[in-house]
Amino acid sequence: MEESQGDFLPSDVPESTSSNNCERNTSSAHSNRWSGFPGVKKRGHSSRSWIKIDQDGNVKILELDKAKIMRQCSLPSRDLRLLDPLFIYPSTILGREKAIVVSLEQIRCIITAEEVILMNSLDINVVQYNSELCKRLQAKKDQSDDLPFEFRALELALELTCMSLDVKVKELEMEIYPVLDELASSINTLNLERVRRLKGHLLTLTQRVQKVRDELEHLMDDDGDMAEMYLTEKKLRSEGNTPHEINPLTNFSGGTRQVSKSAPVSPIASTSGAPRLQRAFSSIVTASKQGSLSSSHGGDNIEQLEMLLEAYFVVIDHTLSKLLSLKEYIDDTEDLINIKLGNVQNHLIQFELLLTAATFVATLFAAVAGVFGMNFAASIFDYPSAFSWVLIITGAGCGLLYFSFLLYFKYKKIFPL
Repeated sequence: MEESQGDFLPSDVPESTSSNNCERNTSSAHSNRWSGFPGVKKRGHSSRSWIKIDQDGNVKILELDKAKIMRQCSLPSRDLRLLDPLFIYPSTILGREKAIVVSLEQIRCIITAEEVILMNSLDINVVQYNSELCKRLQAKKDQSDDLPFEFRALELALELTCMSLDVKVKELEMEIYPVLDELASSINTLNLERVRRLKGHLLTLTQRVQKVRDELEHLMDDDGDMAEMYLTEKKLRSEGNTPHEINPLTNFSGGTRQVSKSAPVSPIASTSGAPRLQRAFSSIVTASKQGSLSSSHGGDNIEQLEMLLEAYFVVIDHTLSKLLSLKEYIDDTEDLINIKLGNVQNHLIQFELLLTAATFVATLFAAVAGVFGMNFAASIFDYPSAFSWVLIITGAGCGLLYFSFLLYFKYKKIFPL
């Protein structure tokens, strides 16, 4: 039995290699089997239309799939879900190693140090962002600008988002103030329904503005996130550090010799050990100076980005304050309506109280008249004018009783008389 097993496999081919070949054949057969069906699509490879804008303002329409964007921008798949138009996510700004993921209202794009990849859409905000960014980049091509490319693209996205939200707030103000004034003067079902609908729009818009404001506040509070968003500096720093790692460290009698920085320096290898140590020490000092300069430069850039975010934070905070003022105006109108309804209810209660008192007095008068209307023998019926006097006395007594009720109500301050 053992000899048959030994003769089954060649002696010069390992068993693991044979198993790997079998697995590859099985996987290839499986893929060929599925590739025969034209209706079956591989998941995760659907391409979408994107707009690519470079630093010079040139625009290209590209068909890119998710995998290519992830490889090019070094982004995880969860960040690309923020840009998917089929899903509704709150406004988010994420700083990554090689890109900034921006999802502000309808503006959804990926900003790198060299280009902007914008989701292609017919929305007015997307079209305006595309045209305005190209216009600004082409206008500032020959001019020096302190802001790097990614900050200019981010600034335009924040600007258009703040302007769009502010326009919607103004439209809501122009629509809701007349309705509230009309409701305060005339309380009816139609005006209440209109105010209810507008209040729902107000709450939705307030949540959107609040999310943008919270996102900007979160970025300004976290220096690490702001440092991650400076892509141009990270790119220049990486490009600047790469040549230093392969530069020659020593030079003996006009010759060049490449030595790693981490290689130990042996004093026995040459008689010029002291100069070599001196040059190594000077290179370390130079590297530390460059690191301190780059860190100070990064602090300045963080401060620059913080000032940029703070400017639009003030704008969005002003928009939010207008929404809160509008909500307070609605609450004040509701309080006024409740006061008016309460006043009407109080008048109805007062009127009902007067009717109840009058009904009680009239019942007493009717009881006296009913008693004298009974068929029984009494000496008072011998006088013809006696019944008239009974009616007069009973009416005067009922009137006096009703007037006593009014004085009691006035004394208790139930209603003014």
